[in-house]
Amino acid sequence: MAVYIVFDVETPNRANDRMSAIGISAIKDGKIVANYFSLVDPETHFDYFNTRLTGIDSEKVKGAPNFAELWKKIEPIMSKGILVAHNAVFDMGVLKKCLHDYGIVWKSTAKYLCTVQAGRRILPDMKHNLDVMCDHYGIALNHHQADSDSRACAEILLRYMESGADVNSFIRTYRLT
Repeated sequence: MAVYIVFDVETPNRANDRMSAIGISAIKDGKIVANYFSLVDPETHFDYFNTRLTGIDSEKVKGAPNFAELWKKIEPIMSKGILVAHNAVFDMGVLKKCLHDYGIVWKSTAKYLCTVQAGRRILPDMKHNLDVMCDHYGIALNHHQADSDSRACAEILLRYMESGADVNSFIRTYRLT
């Protein structure tokens, strides 16, 4: 069985090219086996909208690692499996921009799975917003908190698997360079 690295990022502003937080939940053998969370100093400004949405501002990230420092810790985790996110193109795009902006060479492509895209095929008659999906499955959610969002996304993926869905048929390749 594949290892899935479910992640969620929060961003400081509308540019969506830096992280202010990341949550990671790892799934192995059909179970969540690890969770990780870190605030990230985006080394840029915060928009009012993003701060209001996430509760993260420049004061909150003081002393947090920047992306390059954080990457040294999370790269071994991110390299262990198929990346998964809810609306994955957004999270993968932020990851790609951070890698590029900090001059970090990781790999040219990454396998990923989007729980929104999978959900649209598995449960076609409903909305697939994270909060709607969590309500549907009875999953606790503190929305727009990266650790809660990544764990909730992992729980949704597990529900898809438990329903008998072949989630591996939804794996795509994302170009990182």
